[in-house]
Amino acid sequence: MAENVLFVDDERNILASVKRLFADHDLCLISAQSPLRAMEILKRGDIGVLVTDHRMPGMTGIELLAQARSIAPDTVKIMMTAHADLETALAAINAGEVFRFIIKPWDDKVLIQAVEEGIQHYRLIQSLKRSDESHLLSLAQAIELKDPYTRGHCDRVAHYALLIARALNLPPENMNQIRHGSWLHDCGKIGIPEQILNKPGALDADEMEIVKRHPEMGMQVAKVAHASDILQNIIYYHHEKYDGTGYPRGKKGLDIPLEARIVAVADIYDALTTDRPYRPAFSSARAIEMLKSMRGAALDPAILDCFIALLKKTSRVSDEAPHV
Repeated sequence: MAENVLFVDDERNILASVKRLFADHDLCLISAQSPLRAMEILKRGDIGVLVTDHRMPGMTGIELLAQARSIAPDTVKIMMTAHADLETALAAINAGEVFRFIIKPWDDKVLIQAVEEGIQHYRLIQSLKRSDESHLLSLAQAIELKDPYTRGHCDRVAHYALLIARALNLPPENMNQIRHGSWLHDCGKIGIPEQILNKPGALDADEMEIVKRHPEMGMQVAKVAHASDILQNIIYYHHEKYDGTGYPRGKKGLDIPLEARIVAVADIYDALTTDRPYRPAFSSARAIEMLKSMRGAALDPAILDCFIALLKKTSRVSDEAPHV
């Protein structure tokens, strides 16, 4: 079903331009010429994405976003304004948990992408709230489409992580959360520009810092949806390293949640054994040797040893990357 997207701007010509731009897109576009009218719509309707101008009579866009935060907490919020200064941007982010900040006059592709990703973000929140497995998996797969090199990644990571979880005799409910967390561990990449995700070659320092935001962005989605602590931990901590040199918090050893340590092993193994923009896939045998070099550094030694034993037991060590 098409999500409702609400555009708020006091200029009729802007709203008319937006209507034309999204005429062929699968969404229900609603417009409001004033923040007060927008608040009425938010109170009575299920709005997936709110896109608002900043400078408007009676109430600024920042003030509207602050109101929307309590009226419609699940609604994904986008600020669109010609008055683009750092103070405005920071105020918008702090007041209303802004998903995107778009400059007017806008680039059509940028605005369309922001709204489409906002819809994905909203759908993810709703699916997490319902614990709807089919929707969670389909959304994870949709997120992967941003990066063609990671197609199938979430399924494979879940497969490997569950192999480890079974070997460790974790409770069924924990395993269920590990499955969901594996599917969604990279959901924060909704907010990462595709030109960075698909860049051939190594990322520069600034681009890497942008990529490093995805655990925090993903965890915020899970938090809004009141997802389990296990699922939030997987999303937030799967890039932590056993020696404390990872991100986003630099946690170390057993301070990193168990489920995140499990998914980290599965995640790295699958990354090594699949093609990437900057290198071809390594064989399983070569990937295992590389994993061994990370033992006690990036990866939990006990979990890694368990995983390698499982791979050998199930004859997954071959000269070809596995297809799960």
